[in-house]
Amino acid sequence: QVHLVESGGGVVQAGGSLRLSCTTSERSATNYATAWFRQAPKNEREFVAAINWNGQSTFYADSVKGRFTISKDSAKNTAYLQMNNLKPEDTAVYYCATTPVTWKPSLPSEYNNWGQGTQVTVSS
Repeated sequence: QVHLVESGGGVVQAGGSLRLSCTTSERSATNYATAWFRQAPKNEREFVAAINWNGQSTFYADSVKGRFTISKDSAKNTAYLQMNNLKPEDTAVYYCATTPVTWKPSLPSEYNNWGQGTQVTVSS
């Protein structure tokens, strides 16, 4: 199992920005597909964004397109989620997840490695 650590969450006003990081200590996992999911209280975990193993393809939920950007730096064993123009409805615990390969990057069941989550709170 690959160990993932998220960071970068916090409290921000609507319209503000945050950058989340997801770091793995497993060098072999740097070429895994990586995704971000989020879960608000009483809601199911929902897909936010994903990036394929070599960083050449990205995928986004409609609700974050144009505002969020996923990227990865294999040299640093880290994936990022840049979140701009944040809205109160973006408030949730954000989780990163990885898997060696997936053809359905928006499904939580495709991922076998998960971080502990980081809280993002957007105030109005």
